[in-house]
Order: sequence, then structure tokens, then C-alpha cells
Amino acid sequence: MSDERSNTPSNVRNLGDAMRDVRTAEAERSDVVVELRDAERARLEILAEELRGVFDEVPAEDEQFIFNLASGLPPRLWIDMTSFVVMGRDRRTYRFLKDTRLGRAIILETTGLADMADTVTTYVAERIVERERALEGDWLMKRVLRGDVNQTKRSRQSAEFADGDLVAAVRVHGESRAHLGWLVAAFLAGALIGVLALFGTAWFVVG
Repeated sequence: MSDERSNTPSNVRNLGDAMRDVRTAEAERSDVVVELRDAERARLEILAEELRGVFDEVPAEDEQFIFNLASGLPPRLWIDMTSFVVMGRDRRTYRFLKDTRLGRAIILETTGLADMADTVTTYVAERIVERERALEGDWLMKRVLRGDVNQTKRSRQSAEFADGDLVAAVRVHGESRAHLGWLVAAFLAGALIGVLALFGTAWFVVG
């Protein structure tokens, strides 16, 4: 019996032992991932705390910003719907990214907390100013359109007045032409009567 055990090949493996080794390795990798994710989140929380004063100063009616630290892989500090801050692969570099129609753009990549906080603050200020300009442009466009409507009304009224004056002028002109026609007719009638009177007188004299 002992001879049979000693003759068992040394390269024979046990599946149960292999599965146990795989589970142990996965658990160790998970622990590493959790630790790294927690480290990334901790750095982003520090950045969010640095920007808390800026977030509080944003007007309440401005709803374009999110300012939310989302858990995930990787964690992200969302600034608005298209921009966010994540940590680089070294878990020490802040990366400020923005999604555009042309793809994802890198606004800033730095290991400096203050530099990233300043850049995010400037970005927020630019977006607020852009929104104010857009609102002002909409207001100005509405005023221009209302002015065009009023101008159109005034032009229409002027045209109506002009049409009324023209109708009155035509009416007066027509009445004047009617009076002139009566005068011409009376003149011709008088002339005809005069001619007939002359012929009558001549007829009696000759006769």
C-alpha cells in the first residue's frame, strides 16, 4: 500500500485546492481595488471640501451645476452635466475632464490641489457669465421683436392714414371734375343757343 502512494506522480493537482487559491487571489485583488477606490474618493472629498465655498456662492436659480461626488469605478466629482474631476492612474493626479461634441477634452491635469480648485472655480465663473449673457441676449431679442411689431403697427397705421388721404383726394378730384363738366356743358349750351338765335334773326331779316 505504501509502495502505491510513493509511486503517485508528483504533478497531480487537486481542483479544490486550485479553486481555493483563485478565491484567495480574487479577495486580495478586491481588497486592493477597494483600498484604491477609497483613496481616490478621499482625495476627491478633499477637493470638494476645498470648493465648498464656491459651490455655496452659486445662485440658487442656476441649475446647470451638479456638485456631486458619485461613487463608482472610478469615483467622480461632477461639476455639471458634462464636466467632472477624477483621479489619474497614479491615484495622485487630479484630472478635470469635459465631454464635448468632438470628444472628451482635458481641461487640467495636475497633482496640485490648489491648482485644480482654482481651475474649477474659474470654470464655474465662466459658465455663470455665459448663462447671464445668454439670458440678456434672449431679453434683448424679445425687445427687438416687440419693437419690430410696434413699428409694423405704426407703419400700418400710417399706411391706413395715407390710404384715407388718397381716397379723400380722389373723391375731391372727382367732385371737381364733375363741377367742371357741368360748367362746360352749360357753356356749350349757351353757345348753341346763341348760334341758333343768330340764325333765327338772320332768317327773319333776309325773309
